[in-house]
Amino acid sequence: MPSAAALRLVIERRFPAALTPAPRALREVAATGVAEVDAHLEGGLPVGAISELTGPASSGRTSLALAFLAQRTAEGRACAWVDANDAFDPESAAASGVLLPQLLWVRCRNAAAPAQPNKFRAVKAGAVWTHLDQALRAADLLLQAGGFAALVLDLGQTAREQGNRIPLATWFRFRQAADRARSSLVVLGRASYAQSAAAMVLACRPSRPIAAGETALRGFAFQFERRRERFEPIAIPRELGKKPPVSAWTAGAPWDIDCDIDRGGARDEERRA
Repeated sequence: MPSAAALRLVIERRFPAALTPAPRALREVAATGVAEVDAHLEGGLPVGAISELTGPASSGRTSLALAFLAQRTAEGRACAWVDANDAFDPESAAASGVLLPQLLWVRCRNAAAPAQPNKFRAVKAGAVWTHLDQALRAADLLLQAGGFAALVLDLGQTAREQGNRIPLATWFRFRQAADRARSSLVVLGRASYAQSAAAMVLACRPSRPIAAGETALRGFAFQFERRRERFEPIAIPRELGKKPPVSAWTAGAPWDIDCDIDRGGARDEERRA
């Protein structure tokens, strides 16, 4: 018997699982409310894990997050939105179907009181909490408290160099807390910050606007690509080659935009759809 085969036989007898590839973990998923996205993801976003929606501004990441919260709040579940840069628009969220009484909005602003050293990064004595410090601290407290079916950590307007400085230990702490609370933590950012702590990463990008006639903007078409998935959806069989690597979806604009051209100038008027 060859020496390599003999060594493998000994290892398998003493440690049966040592050379056996670990199966992909089965996880519960929650629908996003967007049929194209749910079909591509074979059910939706994972429950009790971190999902990252990445892309530039106007890439559809916020629209997808709002659609997900609309689905969760419609089920009577409490959700939270941690707004690192105070950019959340409640009117757009309500127009997207989010039930605002079921949503906790955490607004991060400039703090006047001096900050104390915290677990996320060293802070000099006498310094103030930054927006990123506040957002991370708030997300940690909400995940530890539990009771939220979904929590969106909006770092969409945070500089990439700042997001990349978030310690990996922080993301692993968030992942463990989300698993215990059975909460879906959705991180919006210009790039992937959670790295290996994320169960799923979706890269979003804009495709084209959808016009109604010549003057009205009715919605947008977006494309997204699944960059990472560390789980197998429960009770949804996977067929190799069934899903394309890139899929598209459309979102209606909560506001119509009319452009009237007069004497070489343009005038934009916004009205409710």
